[in-house]
Amino acid sequence: MHWKESNLRNLANIIIGDSEHFRYRSSQYITEFFQDCGLDYRHDGSTRWVWTAARLKEVLAFPNPSPSVPPDAFIQIIRAVIDKGDAQDGDPDRAQALTSLNSVLAREGWEAFYDEQGIGQLRHIATNSIATIANPYRPLTSAETERKSQLTAFLNKCSEDELIEEVLLPLFRQLGFHRITATGHKDKALEYGKDVWMKYTLPTLHVLYFGIQAKKGKLDSAGLGKDGSSNIAEIHNQAHMMLGHEIFDPELSRRVLVDHAFIVAGGEITKQARNWLGNKLDANKRSPNVY
Repeated sequence: MHWKESNLRNLANIIIGDSEHFRYRSSQYITEFFQDCGLDYRHDGSTRWVWTAARLKEVLAFPNPSPSVPPDAFIQIIRAVIDKGDAQDGDPDRAQALTSLNSVLAREGWEAFYDEQGIGQLRHIATNSIATIANPYRPLTSAETERKSQLTAFLNKCSEDELIEEVLLPLFRQLGFHRITATGHKDKALEYGKDVWMKYTLPTLHVLYFGIQAKKGKLDSAGLGKDGSSNIAEIHNQAHMMLGHEIFDPELSRRVLVDHAFIVAGGEITKQARNWLGNKLDANKRSPNVY
């Protein structure tokens, strides 16, 4: 990620507290700030904003998976700088501090906000995707556990269209996918084995196309499908239809093939079904394309 020098300087002034509504940090506390963010930086006594801007430039040069996903260390910095524990006089809820920070971030296409738990988050404005720190091993908070229970209850009763519109479309938008198009189930002639198609732009600006086949219930390998479940052989056929049928991309004004396919179930995908599908796809040399 590359930022303009003026924006780096403004963000550095916010971090060191030379901007109104932010905590003032001397040399010792600048070092402490970066160490709290997991960065082994130690202020050398030079001009505070110059040194801080240089460290920010280093952080933004860290590897990141896509232009819409900043390095984890940068997310930690943004969260720390708007920590509600550092509220200043006259700004108890940090609303004014958030406005000042966003006046800088917006110039680079980002926006900071507080989530339901009052934790600072970072959103990419163009894709509306929320930048998250990947840590699959942390325990769920009580609020996250409650939302998980609500999602499970919803998945048990929703239709396929509700699964797509209420869960999958917002999920993939936040992950940075764009041009997400749901075919729906009103006109089966336009589906061709896929319920959704979308595309993802790599850092090299190459574009990959994805299709999704969604089922509301369980996917199993039983010869006779039971109520609330679908046979994996049907999904196998639909996946091949999806990969073999062209879609029209209006942004490029040409027809393209789906590169990868996601199979999503609102219920369980049994181990037997996964094994059967994996063997079939491997036999046809298409296994890298279906998840």
